[in-house]
Amino acid sequence: MHFTAPALVAILSASVAVAAPTASNDKPSYDKDQYKKDCKKDWDNKWENNDWKKNEKLFYFDKEFYVKATPDQVISTAGVPTPGQPGAKGIFKYGINIAENTICYNITLSGVTGNYQSMAATATHIHQADKGKAGPPRIAFPNPRGPDERRVSYGCLTGPFFTNTTNAATGKDNGADFHVKEIVANPSGFFTDSHTASFVQGAVRGQLA
Repeated sequence: MHFTAPALVAILSASVAVAAPTASNDKPSYDKDQYKKDCKKDWDNKWENNDWKKNEKLFYFDKEFYVKATPDQVISTAGVPTPGQPGAKGIFKYGINIAENTICYNITLSGVTGNYQSMAATATHIHQADKGKAGPPRIAFPNPRGPDERRVSYGCLTGPFFTNTTNAATGKDNGADFHVKEIVANPSGFFTDSHTASFVQGAVRGQLA
């Protein structure tokens, strides 16, 4: 699993015309109007004449999700409703870029207490399963950190993914062959959750759609 934070940063350097030092204070003197003209000219030249922008691959989200996770949606691995932590809630925000097989996340948990616990690599996941069903984790996110009233985790992950759980049919990790395009194609077939030692089946859970 690669922990990355894809971002686009364009750095444009401006060539500035500087007058010769003056005799009075031996410091360079600037013409503000000329400075603005030079900056604009430099910007225009770089933007209009360079070829880099023509082939530049901009990073964007094909799909964004805003999920409200609550304890009443938790389902055990046996497929039985098993309420999570009373009063807890979570906001899971996801942005997906299919071309880069990347998912960016901004997760906030409130009222989730105690240590995290899961057989997976972390205790905060996206699982593949319909509403009311149990299913394997496909992506494992860094657990939110902070005080119990507000635990936060944010960043981006790029496949191949790793969950530390095994697909019994293939013998591979449950995240190994997973691609984020599957979530975009069928968001109702996925849910997100976070597990703790006191609520191993899930403190909160929310369906992506």
